[in-house]
Amino acid sequence: MNTSTPALLSNYTTFQLGGSCPCLIECSTPDELIETVQRLIKNETAFLLIGGGSNLVVSDHGLNTTVIRYLSPTPLIENNGNNITVSASTILDDLALFCVDEGLEGLNYTTGIPGTVGGAVVGNAGAWGKQVGDVFKSAVIIDKNGQTKTVGPDYFAFTYRHSRLKETNEIIVSVTFNLTPGNPVTLAQERAEILKIRAEKHPDLATQPCAGSFFRNIEPTSQAERRQASGWFLEQAGGKNLRVGGAYILDKHANIIIKGPGATAQDVHDLHLKMIEVVKEKFGLQLVREVRFAGKFDNTLQANQEGFW
Repeated sequence: MNTSTPALLSNYTTFQLGGSCPCLIECSTPDELIETVQRLIKNETAFLLIGGGSNLVVSDHGLNTTVIRYLSPTPLIENNGNNITVSASTILDDLALFCVDEGLEGLNYTTGIPGTVGGAVVGNAGAWGKQVGDVFKSAVIIDKNGQTKTVGPDYFAFTYRHSRLKETNEIIVSVTFNLTPGNPVTLAQERAEILKIRAEKHPDLATQPCAGSFFRNIEPTSQAERRQASGWFLEQAGGKNLRVGGAYILDKHANIIIKGPGATAQDVHDLHLKMIEVVKEKFGLQLVREVRFAGKFDNTLQANQEGFW
C-alpha cells in the first residue's frame, strides 16, 4: 500500500541534497503505481516521479509538487524462460544478481549500477560497450492520460544514454528483457570482477554522496576509449581542481561531483557549469549531462524550472 506525506527529498536521492515537497507518495508495485497515477491525473494534481534518485539533483528550494517514489525494497521479477519481466520499481542491481543466479546473460554489466530498472531504461543505462536497450523487448507504460499500453524498442528510440521517454515523461510500469542462457558460475565470476572494478573507480555513496558520472562520453557510444571519455577531457582541462562551496570533484574520477561538508544543490549546479566551461575552452567540446536537475536553480538558462531538465 502506498503512503502519502510531506518529505525532505534529500532523503531520497543518492546525492543527499534537495529541499522538501508537500506530498510524497511511495509505491512499490505496478498496481499501486497505476492506481496512484490515474487518481492524480483524474484529480488534475501535478506530480513528478522518481525511482532510486541516483541520477538526480533536487533544488535546495524543494519541489512545489507531489512526488511519486516508485521503488521496491524486494525484487519483483518473473522468469519466463529467456524472457524476464520485472517491475520498473526493482533495484537494477537486484535484477543483475537475479540473472546471475538464474544463469541468464545480457544484463551482468549493470552490476553495481545504482537506481531502479525504470530509471535505467529511461536513460538507456550501460557500461563496457553495452546498454539496456540491447536486450529490451517491451514495456508497460502509462501515458499522460493515465492509460496503460505495451510498447516495444522502436517506441523508446534508444540512443546513447537516452530514450524518448526523457521528452515524453511517460512512466514505465514494468519491463521485459530478452536474455540468453549463460553459465551461473561464469556470470558470478564476472559479477565479482565488475564489483571490484567499480569499487576501485567509484566512490562509496554512503561516505561520498554523488550521482555517479555527471556527463556523457563525448562521442555518442558507450564503447568510447579513455581518450574519448568526458572524465579524460575534464582531467586534461584541470577539472579536478574545480570546487564550488562544499561540492568538489572526485580525485580518482574527474567526471564525478561529490557532496562535501556543507554542500548545496546549487553548489553542484554551479560546479557542473564550471566543468562545462573548462572543457569548452580547452577543447571546443560541449559536455552533455547524464544527471538531471529538478526544481529551481540560479544561474541557468533552462526553461523548465518546475520539473526535470
